[in-house]
Amino acid sequence: MAELLLPINGHLVRHNIARACTYKRPLAPLESRIAYSAAHVVADPLAERNPLTDSAIDWESTLAYRRYLWGWGLGVAEAMDTAQRGMGLSWPAAQELIARSLAEAKATGGLIACGAGTDHLPENQPVTLEEIAEAYEEQCAFVERHGGRVILMASRALARTAKSADDYAKIYSRILGQLNQPAILHWLGDMFDPKLAGYWGTAHLDHAMEACLNVINANITRVNGIKISLLEKKREEDMRRLLPVGVRMYTGDDFNYHELIAGDGAHHSDALLGIFDGIAPAASAAIQALDAGHPDQFMGILSPTLPLSRHIFQAPTYLYKTGIVFLAWLNGQQKHFHMLGAVQSARSISHLSKLFVLAEEAGVLLDPDLACHRMRLLLELAGIE
Repeated sequence: MAELLLPINGHLVRHNIARACTYKRPLAPLESRIAYSAAHVVADPLAERNPLTDSAIDWESTLAYRRYLWGWGLGVAEAMDTAQRGMGLSWPAAQELIARSLAEAKATGGLIACGAGTDHLPENQPVTLEEIAEAYEEQCAFVERHGGRVILMASRALARTAKSADDYAKIYSRILGQLNQPAILHWLGDMFDPKLAGYWGTAHLDHAMEACLNVINANITRVNGIKISLLEKKREEDMRRLLPVGVRMYTGDDFNYHELIAGDGAHHSDALLGIFDGIAPAASAAIQALDAGHPDQFMGILSPTLPLSRHIFQAPTYLYKTGIVFLAWLNGQQKHFHMLGAVQSARSISHLSKLFVLAEEAGVLLDPDLACHRMRLLLELAGIE
Protein backbone atom coordinates (compact mmCIF):
# COMPACT_ATOMS: atom_id res chain seq x y z
CA MET A 1 0.00 0.00 0.00
CA ALA A 2 1.28 3.47 -0.91
CA GLU A 3 0.17 6.80 0.50
CA LEU A 4 0.13 9.90 -1.68
CA LEU A 5 -0.67 13.52 -0.94
CA LEU A 6 -2.96 14.58 -3.78
CA PRO A 7 -4.44 17.97 -4.70
CA ILE A 8 -8.18 17.36 -5.00
CA ASN A 9 -10.90 20.03 -5.00
CA GLY A 10 -8.47 22.70 -3.88
CA HIS A 11 -7.02 20.77 -0.93
CA LEU A 12 -4.13 18.38 -0.37
CA VAL A 13 -5.62 15.05 0.65
CA ARG A 14 -3.88 11.83 1.68
CA HIS A 15 -4.91 8.71 -0.21
CA ASN A 16 -3.88 5.11 0.23
CA ILE A 17 -3.46 3.29 -3.07
CA ALA A 18 -3.47 -0.51 -2.97
CA ARG A 19 -6.14 -2.13 -5.16
CA ALA A 20 -4.79 -3.79 -8.30
CA CYS A 21 -6.71 -5.03 -11.31
CA THR A 22 -7.58 -8.71 -10.83
CA TYR A 23 -9.65 -9.35 -13.95
CA LYS A 24 -8.71 -12.26 -16.23
CA ARG A 25 -8.49 -12.26 -20.01
CA PRO A 26 -11.17 -14.26 -21.79
CA LEU A 27 -10.43 -17.82 -22.87
CA ALA A 28 -12.95 -17.61 -25.73
CA PRO A 29 -14.40 -14.80 -27.87
CA LEU A 30 -16.95 -12.54 -26.17
CA GLU A 31 -20.42 -13.50 -27.38
CA SER A 32 -23.32 -11.69 -25.72
CA ARG A 33 -22.32 -8.21 -26.88
CA ILE A 34 -20.15 -6.70 -29.61
CA ALA A 35 -17.77 -4.32 -27.88
CA TYR A 36 -15.50 -1.92 -29.73
CA SER A 37 -13.01 0.26 -27.89
CA ALA A 38 -12.17 3.50 -29.63
CA ALA A 39 -8.39 3.43 -29.28
CA HIS A 40 -5.95 6.27 -28.61
CA VAL A 41 -2.63 6.81 -30.37
CA VAL A 42 0.75 7.08 -28.66
CA ALA A 43 2.65 10.20 -29.65
CA ASP A 44 6.38 10.13 -30.36
CA PRO A 45 7.85 12.77 -28.00
CA LEU A 46 11.34 12.44 -29.48
CA ALA A 47 10.37 13.36 -33.04
CA GLU A 48 11.68 16.62 -34.44
CA ARG A 49 8.36 18.29 -35.12
CA ASN A 50 5.98 21.07 -34.24
CA PRO A 51 4.00 19.40 -31.44
CA LEU A 52 0.95 21.55 -32.19
CA THR A 53 0.64 20.64 -35.87
CA ASP A 54 2.57 17.46 -36.71
CA SER A 55 1.13 13.97 -36.09
CA ALA A 56 4.31 12.20 -34.94
CA ILE A 57 3.26 8.74 -33.74
CA ASP A 58 5.11 6.00 -31.87
CA TRP A 59 3.91 3.17 -34.09
CA GLU A 60 5.28 0.30 -32.03
CA SER A 61 3.51 1.45 -28.85
CA THR A 62 0.33 2.40 -30.73
CA LEU A 63 -0.01 -1.04 -32.32
CA ALA A 64 0.94 -2.78 -29.08
CA TYR A 65 -2.00 -1.06 -27.45
CA ARG A 66 -4.34 -2.43 -30.08
CA ARG A 67 -2.99 -5.93 -29.41
CA TYR A 68 -3.66 -5.31 -25.72
CA LEU A 69 -7.31 -4.44 -26.46
CA TRP A 70 -7.74 -7.48 -28.71
CA GLY A 71 -6.22 -9.61 -25.96
CA TRP A 72 -9.14 -8.65 -23.74
CA GLY A 73 -11.58 -9.72 -26.44
CA LEU A 74 -12.56 -6.19 -27.44
CA GLY A 75 -12.73 -4.82 -30.95
CA VAL A 76 -10.88 -1.70 -32.03
CA ALA A 77 -12.66 1.32 -33.47
CA GLU A 78 -9.75 2.88 -35.32
CA ALA A 79 -8.94 6.49 -36.22
CA MET A 80 -11.92 7.90 -34.31
CA ASP A 81 -12.12 10.95 -32.07
CA THR A 82 -10.36 9.02 -29.26
CA ALA A 83 -7.33 8.83 -31.58
CA GLN A 84 -7.55 12.65 -31.71
CA ARG A 85 -9.14 12.70 -35.13
CA GLY A 86 -9.84 16.35 -35.81
CA MET A 87 -7.80 17.27 -32.74
CA GLY A 88 -4.22 16.44 -33.67
CA LEU A 89 -4.44 13.39 -35.96
CA SER A 90 -4.29 14.52 -39.58
CA TRP A 91 -5.83 12.51 -42.44
CA PRO A 92 -2.38 11.47 -43.79
CA ALA A 93 -1.49 10.15 -40.33
CA ALA A 94 -4.92 8.53 -40.01
CA GLN A 95 -4.33 6.73 -43.31
CA GLU A 96 -1.12 5.21 -42.03
CA LEU A 97 -2.79 4.34 -38.74
CA ILE A 98 -5.69 2.63 -40.52
CA ALA A 99 -3.43 0.67 -42.88
CA ARG A 100 -1.13 -0.46 -40.08
CA SER A 101 -3.97 -1.42 -37.74
CA LEU A 102 -5.88 -3.33 -40.41
CA ALA A 103 -2.76 -5.31 -41.22
CA GLU A 104 -2.24 -6.02 -37.53
CA ALA A 105 -5.88 -7.08 -37.14
CA LYS A 106 -5.58 -9.46 -40.07
CA ALA A 107 -2.45 -11.01 -38.59
CA THR A 108 -3.95 -11.45 -35.12
CA GLY A 109 -7.63 -12.03 -35.89
CA GLY A 110 -8.72 -8.89 -34.07
CA LEU A 111 -12.09 -7.24 -34.67
CA ILE A 112 -11.72 -3.77 -36.18
CA ALA A 113 -13.68 -1.03 -37.91
CA CYS A 114 -12.25 2.28 -39.11
CA GLY A 115 -13.43 5.86 -39.20
CA ALA A 116 -13.94 7.53 -42.56
CA GLY A 117 -14.95 11.16 -42.75
CA THR A 118 -14.24 14.43 -44.52
CA ASP A 119 -11.57 15.93 -42.27
CA HIS A 120 -9.08 16.49 -45.09
CA LEU A 121 -11.32 19.25 -46.43
CA PRO A 122 -10.32 22.81 -45.48
CA GLU A 123 -11.80 23.89 -42.15
CA ASN A 124 -12.21 27.59 -42.71
CA GLN A 125 -13.57 27.99 -46.20
CA PRO A 126 -16.82 27.03 -47.91
CA VAL A 127 -17.21 23.66 -49.58
CA THR A 128 -20.01 22.21 -51.68
CA LEU A 129 -22.09 19.12 -51.01
CA GLU A 130 -20.42 17.50 -54.01
CA GLU A 131 -16.98 18.13 -52.49
CA ILE A 132 -18.21 16.63 -49.21
CA ALA A 133 -19.49 13.52 -50.98
CA GLU A 134 -16.21 13.13 -52.84
CA ALA A 135 -14.27 13.52 -49.59
CA TYR A 136 -16.33 10.77 -47.96
CA GLU A 137 -15.82 8.59 -51.02
CA GLU A 138 -12.05 9.05 -50.88
CA GLN A 139 -11.77 8.08 -47.23
CA CYS A 140 -14.23 5.18 -47.44
CA ALA A 141 -12.41 3.82 -50.47
CA PHE A 142 -9.13 3.92 -48.56
CA VAL A 143 -10.58 1.94 -45.64
CA GLU A 144 -12.17 -0.66 -47.88
CA ARG A 145 -9.13 -0.95 -50.12
CA HIS A 146 -7.25 -2.13 -47.03
CA GLY A 147 -9.98 -4.59 -46.06
CA GLY A 148 -11.76 -2.62 -43.35
CA ARG A 149 -15.34 -2.00 -42.31
CA VAL A 150 -16.26 1.69 -42.47
CA ILE A 151 -17.48 3.72 -39.53
CA LEU A 152 -19.06 6.67 -41.31
CA MET A 153 -18.00 9.55 -39.11
CA ALA A 154 -20.00 12.71 -38.61
CA SER A 155 -18.68 15.51 -40.83
CA ARG A 156 -17.92 19.03 -39.69
CA ALA A 157 -18.06 20.13 -43.31
CA LEU A 158 -21.53 18.66 -43.73
CA ALA A 159 -22.73 20.24 -40.48
CA ARG A 160 -21.79 23.73 -41.70
CA THR A 161 -22.85 23.24 -45.34
CA ALA A 162 -26.10 21.25 -45.32
CA LYS A 163 -29.29 23.30 -45.45
CA SER A 164 -31.75 20.58 -44.49
CA ALA A 165 -32.20 16.96 -43.51
CA ASP A 166 -32.59 16.19 -47.21
CA ASP A 167 -28.96 17.18 -47.81
CA TYR A 168 -27.86 14.65 -45.19
CA ALA A 169 -30.09 11.98 -46.71
CA LYS A 170 -28.62 12.51 -50.17
CA ILE A 171 -25.01 12.38 -48.98
CA TYR A 172 -25.46 9.34 -46.73
CA SER A 173 -27.48 7.36 -49.30
CA ARG A 174 -24.87 8.09 -51.96
CA ILE A 175 -21.98 6.94 -49.79
CA LEU A 176 -23.68 3.91 -48.25
CA GLY A 177 -24.71 2.71 -51.69
CA GLN A 178 -21.07 2.42 -52.76
CA LEU A 179 -19.69 0.41 -49.83
CA ASN A 180 -18.69 -3.24 -50.01
CA GLN A 181 -20.11 -4.09 -46.59
CA PRO A 182 -22.62 -2.47 -44.21
CA ALA A 183 -21.25 0.52 -42.33
CA ILE A 184 -21.58 1.77 -38.78
CA LEU A 185 -23.01 5.29 -38.66
CA HIS A 186 -21.67 7.70 -36.07
CA TRP A 187 -23.77 10.45 -34.48
CA LEU A 188 -21.46 12.50 -32.30
CA GLY A 189 -23.03 15.15 -30.10
CA ASP A 190 -21.69 18.68 -29.94
CA MET A 191 -20.39 18.09 -26.40
CA PHE A 192 -17.78 15.88 -28.10
CA ASP A 193 -17.27 18.29 -30.99
CA PRO A 194 -18.88 21.75 -30.91
CA LYS A 195 -18.47 22.00 -34.69
CA LEU A 196 -21.09 19.25 -35.10
CA ALA A 197 -23.89 21.32 -33.58
CA GLY A 198 -27.16 20.96 -35.48
CA TYR A 199 -26.22 17.64 -37.08
CA TRP A 200 -28.91 16.03 -39.27
CA GLY A 201 -30.08 19.52 -40.19
CA THR A 202 -31.59 20.71 -36.92
CA ALA A 203 -30.75 21.64 -33.34
CA HIS A 204 -33.96 19.89 -32.19
CA LEU A 205 -32.87 16.40 -31.13
CA ASP A 206 -36.28 14.79 -31.72
CA HIS A 207 -36.24 16.02 -35.31
CA ALA A 208 -32.57 15.05 -35.69
CA MET A 209 -33.36 11.51 -34.51
CA GLU A 210 -36.19 11.31 -37.02
CA ALA A 211 -33.89 12.44 -39.84
CA CYS A 212 -31.25 9.90 -38.81
CA LEU A 213 -33.80 7.08 -38.65
CA ASN A 214 -35.07 8.05 -42.11
CA VAL A 215 -31.52 7.62 -43.46
CA ILE A 216 -31.22 4.21 -41.79
CA ASN A 217 -34.63 3.03 -43.01
CA ALA A 218 -33.78 4.09 -46.55
CA ASN A 219 -30.53 2.08 -46.42
CA ILE A 220 -31.36 -0.85 -44.11
CA THR A 221 -29.19 -3.44 -45.84
CA ARG A 222 -26.22 -1.05 -45.97
CA VAL A 223 -26.17 -0.17 -42.26
CA ASN A 224 -24.66 -2.53 -39.70
CA GLY A 225 -25.57 -0.21 -36.84
CA ILE A 226 -25.32 3.26 -35.42
CA LYS A 227 -23.26 4.64 -32.59
CA ILE A 228 -24.77 7.63 -30.83
CA SER A 229 -22.77 9.73 -28.39
CA LEU A 230 -25.31 12.15 -26.96
CA LEU A 231 -24.94 11.26 -23.25
CA GLU A 232 -28.72 10.88 -22.97
CA LYS A 233 -29.74 7.41 -21.83
CA LYS A 234 -33.46 7.75 -22.61
CA ARG A 235 -32.86 9.08 -26.11
CA GLU A 236 -30.66 6.10 -26.93
CA GLU A 237 -33.27 3.72 -25.51
CA ASP A 238 -36.00 5.43 -27.54
CA MET A 239 -33.98 5.30 -30.73
CA ARG A 240 -32.91 1.67 -30.44
CA ARG A 241 -36.56 0.61 -30.07
CA LEU A 242 -37.20 2.28 -33.45
CA LEU A 243 -34.27 0.74 -35.31
CA PRO A 244 -35.10 -1.73 -38.06
CA VAL A 245 -34.55 -5.40 -37.28
CA GLY A 246 -30.91 -6.29 -37.82
CA VAL A 247 -29.53 -2.77 -37.29
CA ARG A 248 -27.50 -2.55 -34.09
CA MET A 249 -27.33 0.23 -31.55
CA TYR A 250 -23.75 0.82 -30.41
CA THR A 251 -23.75 2.90 -27.27
CA GLY A 252 -21.36 5.81 -27.16
CA ASP A 253 -22.77 7.00 -23.82
CA ASP A 254 -19.77 7.18 -21.51
CA PHE A 255 -22.07 8.16 -18.62
CA ASN A 256 -24.63 5.32 -18.71
CA TYR A 257 -23.06 2.45 -20.63
CA HIS A 258 -23.63 -0.15 -17.91
CA GLU A 259 -27.44 0.03 -18.11
CA LEU A 260 -27.52 0.49 -21.88
CA ILE A 261 -25.33 -2.54 -22.55
CA ALA A 262 -27.25 -4.63 -20.00
CA GLY A 263 -30.50 -3.70 -21.73
CA ASP A 264 -34.11 -3.62 -20.60
CA GLY A 265 -35.06 -7.21 -21.36
CA ALA A 266 -36.35 -6.42 -24.83
CA HIS A 267 -33.51 -4.38 -26.29
CA HIS A 268 -29.86 -3.80 -25.51
CA SER A 269 -26.98 -1.77 -26.88
CA ASP A 270 -23.68 -3.11 -28.10
CA ALA A 271 -20.73 -0.83 -27.43
CA LEU A 272 -18.38 1.53 -29.24
CA LEU A 273 -16.88 3.49 -26.40
CA GLY A 274 -13.88 5.67 -25.72
CA ILE A 275 -13.87 4.72 -22.04
CA PHE A 276 -13.28 1.06 -22.95
CA ASP A 277 -9.77 2.14 -23.96
CA GLY A 278 -9.07 2.88 -20.30
CA ILE A 279 -11.13 0.16 -18.61
CA ALA A 280 -10.60 -2.73 -21.03
CA PRO A 281 -10.06 -5.39 -18.31
CA ALA A 282 -13.28 -4.42 -16.50
CA ALA A 283 -15.25 -4.13 -19.75
CA SER A 284 -14.08 -7.57 -20.84
CA ALA A 285 -14.75 -9.16 -17.45
CA ALA A 286 -18.26 -7.69 -17.38
CA ILE A 287 -19.17 -9.11 -20.78
CA GLN A 288 -17.61 -12.42 -19.79
CA ALA A 289 -20.04 -12.41 -16.85
CA LEU A 290 -22.95 -11.76 -19.22
CA ASP A 291 -21.77 -14.62 -21.42
CA ALA A 292 -21.82 -16.88 -18.35
CA GLY A 293 -25.38 -15.82 -17.50
CA HIS A 294 -24.50 -13.57 -14.55
CA PRO A 295 -26.03 -10.12 -15.15
CA ASP A 296 -25.58 -9.14 -11.51
CA GLN A 297 -21.84 -9.71 -11.84
CA PHE A 298 -21.88 -7.63 -15.02
CA MET A 299 -23.35 -4.67 -13.13
CA GLY A 300 -21.09 -5.28 -10.15
CA ILE A 301 -18.00 -5.02 -12.35
CA LEU A 302 -19.02 -2.03 -14.49
CA SER A 303 -20.80 0.12 -11.89
CA PRO A 304 -17.58 1.04 -10.03
CA THR A 305 -16.10 2.30 -13.31
CA LEU A 306 -18.85 4.90 -13.82
CA PRO A 307 -17.44 7.60 -11.49
CA LEU A 308 -14.11 7.27 -13.34
CA SER A 309 -15.74 7.55 -16.76
CA ARG A 310 -17.96 10.46 -15.78
CA HIS A 311 -14.92 12.26 -14.43
CA ILE A 312 -12.82 11.64 -17.54
CA PHE A 313 -15.68 12.82 -19.78
CA GLN A 314 -16.70 15.84 -17.72
CA ALA A 315 -17.11 19.15 -19.56
CA PRO A 316 -15.47 20.18 -21.75
CA THR A 317 -16.12 16.60 -22.86
CA TYR A 318 -13.89 16.68 -25.93
CA LEU A 319 -10.85 16.86 -23.63
CA TYR A 320 -11.51 13.31 -22.41
CA LYS A 321 -8.60 12.08 -24.56
CA THR A 322 -6.20 13.55 -21.98
CA GLY A 323 -7.59 11.29 -19.26
CA ILE A 324 -7.50 8.23 -21.50
CA VAL A 325 -3.82 8.72 -22.35
CA PHE A 326 -2.98 9.57 -18.72
CA LEU A 327 -4.49 6.27 -17.61
CA ALA A 328 -2.50 4.37 -20.25
CA TRP A 329 0.67 6.03 -18.93
CA LEU A 330 -0.17 5.18 -15.32
CA ASN A 331 -0.67 1.57 -16.38
CA GLY A 332 2.71 1.33 -18.07
CA GLN A 333 1.32 0.97 -21.56
CA GLN A 334 3.36 3.89 -22.82
CA LYS A 335 6.58 5.41 -21.53
CA HIS A 336 5.47 9.02 -21.36
CA PHE A 337 2.53 11.35 -20.87
CA HIS A 338 2.70 13.26 -24.15
CA MET A 339 -0.02 13.65 -26.77
CA LEU A 340 -0.53 14.94 -30.27
CA GLY A 341 -1.09 18.68 -30.17
CA ALA A 342 0.31 18.83 -26.61
CA VAL A 343 -3.17 17.99 -25.33
CA GLN A 344 -1.65 16.40 -22.20
CA SER A 345 -1.78 19.91 -20.73
CA ALA A 346 -5.55 20.19 -21.20
CA ARG A 347 -6.55 18.92 -17.74
CA SER A 348 -5.43 20.25 -14.35
CA ILE A 349 -3.29 18.40 -11.82
CA SER A 350 -6.34 18.31 -9.55
CA HIS A 351 -8.40 16.63 -12.29
CA LEU A 352 -5.67 14.06 -12.94
CA SER A 353 -5.23 13.37 -9.24
CA LYS A 354 -8.91 12.61 -8.81
CA LEU A 355 -8.78 10.43 -11.93
CA PHE A 356 -5.93 8.47 -10.34
CA VAL A 357 -7.99 7.78 -7.21
CA LEU A 358 -11.09 6.83 -9.18
CA ALA A 359 -9.07 4.44 -11.37
CA GLU A 360 -7.88 2.61 -8.26
CA GLU A 361 -11.41 2.46 -6.88
CA ALA A 362 -12.62 1.09 -10.23
CA GLY A 363 -10.01 -1.68 -10.10
CA VAL A 364 -8.32 -0.77 -13.38
CA LEU A 365 -4.78 0.02 -12.18
CA LEU A 366 -2.71 -2.86 -13.52
CA ASP A 367 0.27 -2.19 -11.23
CA PRO A 368 -0.46 0.21 -8.32
CA ASP A 369 3.24 0.55 -7.44
CA LEU A 370 4.12 1.71 -10.96
CA ALA A 371 1.07 3.98 -11.06
CA CYS A 372 2.06 5.57 -7.74
CA HIS A 373 5.63 6.08 -8.95
CA ARG A 374 4.44 7.84 -12.08
CA MET A 375 1.88 9.88 -10.16
CA ARG A 376 4.63 11.11 -7.84
CA LEU A 377 6.67 12.25 -10.85
CA LEU A 378 3.73 14.28 -12.12
CA LEU A 379 3.09 15.77 -8.69
CA GLU A 380 6.71 16.86 -8.40
CA LEU A 381 6.46 18.61 -11.78
CA ALA A 382 3.41 20.43 -10.40
CA GLY A 383 5.41 21.59 -7.37
CA ILE A 384 3.87 19.12 -4.90
CA GLU A 385 6.53 17.33 -2.83
